[in-house]
Amino acid sequence: MLEWNDDRHPRFDQKYCNLPAAILPKGESLKMAIHRVIPYWQDTICPAVMQNKRVLVVAHENVLRGIVQTLSGMSNEEILHYNIPTATPFVYEFDENLNPLQYYYLLGEDLDEKQ
Repeated sequence: MLEWNDDRHPRFDQKYCNLPAAILPKGESLKMAIHRVIPYWQDTICPAVMQNKRVLVVAHENVLRGIVQTLSGMSNEEILHYNIPTATPFVYEFDENLNPLQYYYLLGEDLDEKQ
């Protein structure tokens, strides 16, 4: 989290000048990201997948960690050490009840790393 006097704190950004500084976020922890993204996963993404739609999720690392942790059941310690490469497509395949069957990175036709 950013310190109050850190130049990157949103209170120094002109676009937030009309908002009380106390309500501006100082950052986002993994716990905060999970709390924010999992309801969206359950309410929006899961129904789309159940309708056989292909869904593309583009997100920053903590959001992706939150989704992976929730789907895989990894512990907090495990997910912190799990490598999520930047700009590498990551695929989850599910059964009819949205239980993960497998997940893997798309690294090229001969380089898929299936887990």
